[in-house]
Amino acid sequence: MEKKKRSFQMPHTFIIIFGVILFAAVLTMFIPLGQYDTKEITYMQNGSERTRTVLDPDSFRYVLDDNGNKVTKIAPLFGTEDFGGQGILNYVFEGMTVGDKNGTAVGIIAFILVVGGAFGIVIRTGAVESGIMRVIAVTNGKEILLIPILVVLFSLGGAVFGMGEEAIPFVMILVPMFIALGYDAVVGIMCSYVSTQIGFGSSWQNPFSLAVAQGISGLPVMSGAWFRIPMWIFFTGLTIVFTMRYAVKIKKNPESSVAYQSDEAYRKEFSKKGNELPPFTLGHKLVLLTIAACMAWTIWGVVSEGYYIPEIASQFFVMGLVAGILGVAFHLNDMKLNDIATSFERGAADLLGAAMCVGMAQGIIIILGGTSATDGTVLNTILHGISQGMQGFPAVVSAWLMYVFQSVFNFFVVSGSGQAALTMPVMAPLADLVGVERQVAVVAFQLGDAFTNFIVPTSGCLLGALAAAKLDWGKWAKFQIKFQAVLITCATVTVILAVVLGLS
Repeated sequence: MEKKKRSFQMPHTFIIIFGVILFAAVLTMFIPLGQYDTKEITYMQNGSERTRTVLDPDSFRYVLDDNGNKVTKIAPLFGTEDFGGQGILNYVFEGMTVGDKNGTAVGIIAFILVVGGAFGIVIRTGAVESGIMRVIAVTNGKEILLIPILVVLFSLGGAVFGMGEEAIPFVMILVPMFIALGYDAVVGIMCSYVSTQIGFGSSWQNPFSLAVAQGISGLPVMSGAWFRIPMWIFFTGLTIVFTMRYAVKIKKNPESSVAYQSDEAYRKEFSKKGNELPPFTLGHKLVLLTIAACMAWTIWGVVSEGYYIPEIASQFFVMGLVAGILGVAFHLNDMKLNDIATSFERGAADLLGAAMCVGMAQGIIIILGGTSATDGTVLNTILHGISQGMQGFPAVVSAWLMYVFQSVFNFFVVSGSGQAALTMPVMAPLADLVGVERQVAVVAFQLGDAFTNFIVPTSGCLLGALAAAKLDWGKWAKFQIKFQAVLITCATVTVILAVVLGLS
């Protein structure tokens, strides 16, 4: 009998998150609780004055008991009243119910399910498939040119108005399109979600992270743009080159793709059609026009009206409802009235796993005590300890350590504005102490916060994008680790260059 070749199998995302939960629980056994005081700061954004509550970096202190000893609070197996009702084995429920509709776990979960349901209806009409086949016919061998165009557009979206969760619906359209063009799901994700995060991290005006970080650091939002705009051009160009080289490789050898198996369902669906173009009726065109109108509506809402997750979810629900009505009215794919409901249900079900991961990942923060600066938490002590450990190094080394710290910290606090509010009040004065300009500290924050967003399994937006592409995190990570290595190298050079050039 031939011996079966054993190969390493990447654990499921649920398993990885549970392992991190256990690791966080172990940390609570040894790391004492720490807390900060907070203060109000004001800063200018888009010509208006904003206020934000941030921690006071000079106010750190350990939580002490009656005898003056440092206090540790070991995470219990199940929630207790003393631990806020939250424990190791109820992290799933507690994580899924954290926060409110505006961007925290429960809001992102609802957003993912509503968007998934809406696109379930759109896909049921068959309009997307018909549109993709028309794109293939029009490009006719020049499809590789779609990559630089899409990367630039999505990167601009991330740089200008902080596009992130909004990319998930685009993944549902671009992934099957690129698979039909002979590429794979990875190319679709790179041209959409990853590109938004490249723009997010190299932005000169991003309102959700850069503006907050600059404001906390006492810097004008647009200051340093002379450095950041070339930085955006470089990293966007780098993404284009990396993606195009990968796409050419996959085109030559599709089986080398990490998504080859998961893409099989798409390939079978397109192969059924053969070389004949599917019908492209007035109904199909109206559905696609509805999608385009929704995208334009969303961009307008985000840029002009400050729309965020609740409003955007409602916009896509309207899109799905209109597409369903058109599908029934024009008998697209023999749609009946009940198909609107069943398609919405099926579309939401496809993204249920990603939605659950969002809650599970939030459980990591729960075990570490949460992100409140004024509460006694393990996370506050970790933040203080790392900041103390960065002192005593040359300016270049300290700046690079800030970048490494922000990259690692992003595993625990994925929100850009949330991470800025927690870390920049510490990093900005620390930069003064170690001889690093505050602008450089902000650049280190930008690059560290954003570029790990498309590999950490605790990012709800990433998991939503992967679920939309029907790609496991483990397989994605196998591909993404190479891109991360390139980004880490280039980000390191960028931070060092910022120090050398005296960015201020």
